[in-house]
Amino acid sequence: MKITIRLIVSLIFVVALVAVIFSFQQVRAEKTRLIGELERRAIVLAESIGESVKPLIESNSLDKLNRLVERFGNRERLEGVAIYDSQGNILASTPNLALKISKPLPQIISSITENRPIHSFLNIAGKEISLYTLPLSQENEVMGALVLFHDASYIDVRLKGIWKNNLIRFLTLTMLIVVITLLVVRWSVMGPIAQFADWMRELRLGKGKSSQPNTSLRGDMLAPLISEVTHLAKSLSMARARAEEEARLRVRAESIWTANRLKEHMRVELGGKKLFLVSNREPYMHVKDGRNIKCIVPAGGLVTALDPVMRICDGIWIAHGSGDADKEVVDTDDKLRVPPEEPAYTLERIWLTKEEENGYYYGFSNEGLWPLCHITHTRPIFRLEDWVYYQKANEKFAEALLKEIADEESPLVLIQDYHLALLPLLVKKRRPDAKVALFWHIPWPNPEAYGICPWQQEILIGMLGADIIGFHTQFHCNNFLDTVDRFLESKIDWEQFSVTRGNYTTLVKPFPISVSFDSFSDKLSAFQEKISLRETILKEIDASVKYLGVGVDRIDYTKGIPERFRAIERFLEKYPEFVGKFTFVELGAPSRTHIKRYRDLTTVVEEMVDKINWRFRTKTWRPIVFLKAHHSHEEVNHFYKASDICMVTSLHDGMNLVAKEFVASREDEDGVLLLSQFTGASRELKDAVIVNPYDIEAVADAIYLAITMEADERSERMKRMRTVIKEHNIYRWAGNLITELARLRTADVTN
Repeated sequence: MKITIRLIVSLIFVVALVAVIFSFQQVRAEKTRLIGELERRAIVLAESIGESVKPLIESNSLDKLNRLVERFGNRERLEGVAIYDSQGNILASTPNLALKISKPLPQIISSITENRPIHSFLNIAGKEISLYTLPLSQENEVMGALVLFHDASYIDVRLKGIWKNNLIRFLTLTMLIVVITLLVVRWSVMGPIAQFADWMRELRLGKGKSSQPNTSLRGDMLAPLISEVTHLAKSLSMARARAEEEARLRVRAESIWTANRLKEHMRVELGGKKLFLVSNREPYMHVKDGRNIKCIVPAGGLVTALDPVMRICDGIWIAHGSGDADKEVVDTDDKLRVPPEEPAYTLERIWLTKEEENGYYYGFSNEGLWPLCHITHTRPIFRLEDWVYYQKANEKFAEALLKEIADEESPLVLIQDYHLALLPLLVKKRRPDAKVALFWHIPWPNPEAYGICPWQQEILIGMLGADIIGFHTQFHCNNFLDTVDRFLESKIDWEQFSVTRGNYTTLVKPFPISVSFDSFSDKLSAFQEKISLRETILKEIDASVKYLGVGVDRIDYTKGIPERFRAIERFLEKYPEFVGKFTFVELGAPSRTHIKRYRDLTTVVEEMVDKINWRFRTKTWRPIVFLKAHHSHEEVNHFYKASDICMVTSLHDGMNLVAKEFVASREDEDGVLLLSQFTGASRELKDAVIVNPYDIEAVADAIYLAITMEADERSERMKRMRTVIKEHNIYRWAGNLITELARLRTADVTN
C-alpha cells in the first residue's frame, strides 16, 4: 500500500508541476494577446478622434471639444476620453472622469514632453484602467494630447478564469490518475503477485501440480520477474520430482540413471577432476540479428546429447567458433560461460580461417569421411589439400586442449566424432598420462568401403591413440575391428574387444547414446498441453486437419527426406480418403550449404514439396508444409507433442536422436514413431513401426497403419519405448563411458 501511495503522490506531483508550468505559459501568452488587442483598438480610435480634435484645440473651441468627447465616451469598455493642452491641463473630458483625474498624470506629461504615444495602466478608484496617450502636434509643435481610458479589468477576470479552469482540469485529472493507478496496480501488479504467491506457496507445500502458473500474465510489466520465478519454480519442481524418483528407485531397488545420480557418480569417479570435451560443433552459437546478437543452439544430435552432461560436470567444452558474432562475446582467452540463461560450464572457441574450414570441415570431413561412413550411394571425394587442412585443424584443437590440461594430473578427455580422428594420438604423444576417449557418432563402414580412403592407415593410427573408442552399436564396433585387422599390423582381442598396437591398448565398445528423460506432468496436463499446442500449430501453418505428422532433420542426403516425401505422395494415392485430413510438417534445418551436394538436395526437396502440394492441394489444405529454418528445441518439442506420427526415414544413421526425442516428449503416452531399420535407434525402439525407407510402398502402408492404429496399441507401444529411453538415457550413457575412462589404470595406458 505504501508503494501505491508513493506512486500516486509522485504522479500527482509531476502532473501538478506540469499543470502549473503550462498554465503560467498560457496565462502569460493570453495576457500579452489581450493587452496587444486593447492597445490596437486604442490606437485606431485615438487616431480617428485626433484628426477632429486638432482644429478645435487650435481654435480653442472648448464647447465643441466637450461635445466631441461626450459623443465618443460611450463606446464599449471605454471609460472616458480626455483632451489636454501642451501644459498638461485638461481642456475637455468625459464628465465622470473629471473628479478621478483632477491633477495631471505623469504618463500624460511624459507623452507631451517626449512627443510619443504612451500606453500604460493605472488603478483608478479600484479599477484597472488602460491609458493610451496620443500627442497632438501641428508642424512638429505639440499642441496637446488625447488620452483614452479603457476598462482593463476584464483582462484579470479572463486570466483568473484560465487559472480556475486549469485547476478544475488538474483536480479532475488527479482523480482519474488515482482511480486508474489503483485499478492498474490492483489488476496488473497486485493481482498477479497475489496469484503467483499462492501458486508458489502451493509448490512449496507440494500441492502444486504444474511448474507453470495457471493464470495468464496481464501486460508485460512483470514478465521478467515472472519468467525468472517460473524458471525457479520449474527447477524446484524438477528437483522434487527427481528426489521422489530417487526415493522410489531406492525402495524398488532399481538403478535408473538421473541427473542427480550422474552428478554424484561423477563426483566420486572423477574426484574433483574436470572433464574436457572436444568437438567441432559448438553447443551455443552467437549470430548477428540486425544490430543485436542472439544465441542459438546449432542443429544436430551431438549438442542435444552432450549439453546436459556438461551442465552437470562443469567441465570445459572446446569447439570451433563458427558464428559470425562468436568473437564478440568471448573473453581474452576465447572463453565464455554457457548456457546464457543459467551458466553451468565453460565453452572455449577455436578459430579457423575460411581456407581451413573449407578444407577440414566442408572438404575432408563432409565430402570425404561423411559419405564414406554413410552407405547412401553418394561418392566420397578426397583431395590432398583437404587432407592437409584436416591435419592442421586437428593440430589446432590439440594445441588448445594441451594448454588447458597442462596443470591437470591424468586429465580426462572426451573427443567427439569424425572431424577429430587424429586428435587422440596428438594428445597422447604429448600427454601419455591423459585418459582419452573418442566417441564416433556416425556409422563405421565395412573394410571394403573404408578402403576407398587414401589415408586409411593415418586415420586409424590417429584414432587408436585413444584409450577407448565408442560407437553406437556392436555392429559398428565389429566393422571397426575388421577394418583395423585389414589395414594395420596389430593384435586384436575379440573377447575383450581391444586393439593393441605397440605400447598402446585401445578398448572398442558400444555406448548407445540417448537423450535426457524428465517426466513431471500428469497425464491430464499432458493431454491438455497436446490439444493446446495442436490448435496453435495448426493455426500457424494455416491448416485444419484431423491427422498431423512431423519430421525433424538436418537437410542431409543421409536422412531420406526425398524418400519420405515419395512415401507420403504414395500414401495419398493409395488412401485418398485421407486427402484433406492429413498434413505432414517437415522441420528442415539447412546444413553444409557450402557443399554443392547439399545445395542440390535442398533444391530437390523444395521441388518435391511444390510438386506434391500442387498435385493434391485444395483451397484450404496442402499435404506437406516445409519449414526450412533452424528451430529451437522448444519449438521442435511443441511439434513432437502435437503430432500423431513422427517419421524418421534415415538411409543410414549411427543412432538418430530425433526418434528418442519424440518418444521422450510424449508424456501423454500417445503417438506413433515410424523408424528406419538403418538407424541405431531401431535396435532399441522395437515398438516403433520399423520401415525400409527405400521401399516406398511399405512406408506408405506404414503411414496408414500408424494413423489408423487403435489408441490402446499406440499407448502400449509408446509406454514400452518410453521405458527403454528412461532406463537407457543420456545420463546412463555418460556414466558408463566416463566410468570406463576414469577407471583405466596407468598400466592399461602404457601396457
